[in-house]
Amino acid sequence: MLDPREKINRHYGVGGVLDSILHTFSGMGKDLNQLRPKDLAPVDEFHVRGRQATVELANLAGLKSGSRVLDIGCGLGGSVRYLADEHQCRATGLDLTREYVETARALAERVGLSAKAQFIQGSALEIPFADGSFDVVWTEHAQMNIADKSTFHSEIARMLKPGGRFVFYDILQDEGGEPYYPLPWADDPSISFLATVESLQRFLREARFSILSWEDKSQQSLEWFAAVGEKLKKGGRPPLGLHLLMGENAKLKSQNLIRNLQEKRIRIIQAMAERVPP
Repeated sequence: MLDPREKINRHYGVGGVLDSILHTFSGMGKDLNQLRPKDLAPVDEFHVRGRQATVELANLAGLKSGSRVLDIGCGLGGSVRYLADEHQCRATGLDLTREYVETARALAERVGLSAKAQFIQGSALEIPFADGSFDVVWTEHAQMNIADKSTFHSEIARMLKPGGRFVFYDILQDEGGEPYYPLPWADDPSISFLATVESLQRFLREARFSILSWEDKSQQSLEWFAAVGEKLKKGGRPPLGLHLLMGENAKLKSQNLIRNLQEKRIRIIQAMAERVPP
């Protein structure tokens, strides 16, 4: 039987991601030698509501120039590059999937952000940094693949200096029943571990966090999907990150994601918590 981490790696490591991205941008008429950070926005954001959600989370975090930020489950590194470029943060991305980390580094180099955006392969349950290394820990659609929520949130707390903030935009279990699969983060329930609102808030309290902000973004997410659908009807392109990374059954995964939101089987929460000093 495969180790859960290996199953997650196989799910996300589709192969040829960087080549697919560059080929897509070339087909859009982009000069691959003159790419800017903003050019990557359509493919950078592998989460619901894309760059808009990232901008909202950054505004919620109250970032300052020079803030040390760790993005856990950084994927292709879009948020890390956004934070480094737009907010002048010292941003680091951590992801379990080697292909994502290598692609994130290559894209950062292409847009001139290698010195500001660092990417590390590693587990969210064994984060390879010293205690108190960051001002902000950031996650977007990350906890769904992590079964050991207690260790996950304890590691996040360990990364933060006292008074540091944890901001997240994540998918949780709702009251409507088990989700339909496949979904972007899992083809079946074997690597899907959705927290409920109640359990997540409990894990945060146990890890010595004080919740400062909590907002349900499910309705805005459905509206975003509706807008994307209207755009597609008029001949527009799907969000490139979702299209390139979800494989041959991308359409079904997107349909299930929308259906789960509509039937309240999942919900999307944006929140911020502060690490309480001991």
